[in-house]
Amino acid sequence: MQAFLPCPTPASWVEAAVGELDVLLIDHANCERKAAATAVSLLFRYDAVPELAACMSRLAREELRHYEQVLVVLSRRGIPLRSLSASRYAGGLRSAVRSGEPDRLLDLLLVGALVEARSCERFAALIPVLDEELARFYRRLLASEARHFEDYLALARNVAGVDAVADRLDVLKSLEAELINAPDEVLRFHSGPPVQAKSKSRILPPQASA
Repeated sequence: MQAFLPCPTPASWVEAAVGELDVLLIDHANCERKAAATAVSLLFRYDAVPELAACMSRLAREELRHYEQVLVVLSRRGIPLRSLSASRYAGGLRSAVRSGEPDRLLDLLLVGALVEARSCERFAALIPVLDEELARFYRRLLASEARHFEDYLALARNVAGVDAVADRLDVLKSLEAELINAPDEVLRFHSGPPVQAKSKSRILPPQASA
């Protein structure tokens, strides 16, 4: 996994994450939910692509199960679920996705592979510094998240071929490294190193009901 990614997670991000576990866990739940939504979106848009529908269906179910598991961890720790502003990471990667097909599908699959690989790398970076319960939980997630990375990468190679994947990954990896290393004012699961020693998390006010 580390060999696939362009750079390691900055140590200052790990330190900040340990100091804001409530924000980390809430954003982790958001990431699992968004990952499931991405898989479902790909399933509907590209249902005629061989192997993609079955792969994305399985992946979406697993991501939703992870989402439910993070909710249990939040409840057990007395952390209420609340709205957080989105990190710039996923949006930054998606900004590079090309509009025409089949380039768009290739880029979406490679962005998926990068996001899943980075999630695994962050789990691994956090495990040694977390409490025993949370470290055990993240250790269990590592294996399935690694499969998701492999699924996205295999689909990309099936769609475009190994050479095209390698060429496009060079571009996307460069962008991913910039996003991971650029300082962030708020801590998120995929944010860069904190601007300050302790990042200030921007919490959105609850929306008024209609």
